[in-house]
Amino acid sequence: MNPAEVVSFWRAAGRRQWFNGGPAFDAECRARFEALHFAASRRECDDWIEGAEGALALCLLLDQIPRNVFRHSGHAFATDGLALQQARQALDAGLDQQVEAELRAFFYLPFEHSEVLADQQRSLALFEDLGIEHYRRYAEAHLEVIARFGRFPHRNRALGRLNTPEEQAWLDAGGGF
Repeated sequence: MNPAEVVSFWRAAGRRQWFNGGPAFDAECRARFEALHFAASRRECDDWIEGAEGALALCLLLDQIPRNVFRHSGHAFATDGLALQQARQALDAGLDQQVEAELRAFFYLPFEHSEVLADQQRSLALFEDLGIEHYRRYAEAHLEVIARFGRFPHRNRALGRLNTPEEQAWLDAGGGF
């Protein structure tokens, strides 16, 4: 499989599938991309970072695909650090500017998924510059959670972390995005 196939699939899936795909979309992501996700996580696709489409495919494989393939497990977040590294490298090279705005967001989501406040601040700045309001709102919400808790409480169970009483109260009140 090549980067164009990854990006083409993702583009065709569209926003509704990206963020609310459900079990059928998760199964399709697993069937198509699980092996490639693992290859990317083993750094076997690092040469893809040389072009915008390849860099975008890497961000998708390391940030988005595991959230579909490994939903509700710790592995959904296991390659977040590598996704963030690839996203930083792509932004430094200006590769994000070479794709359409709706897909450009996938270069920025690894910052939004980080539990580091500075990454959250960068995420918000990137999404403000992108100019797509729904992405900016989500970036702001993620930043607020990290500023408040220093981590994402909704991940605690999957990652084997205990909730603090404040986190549990937030979750019980419907905390989330």
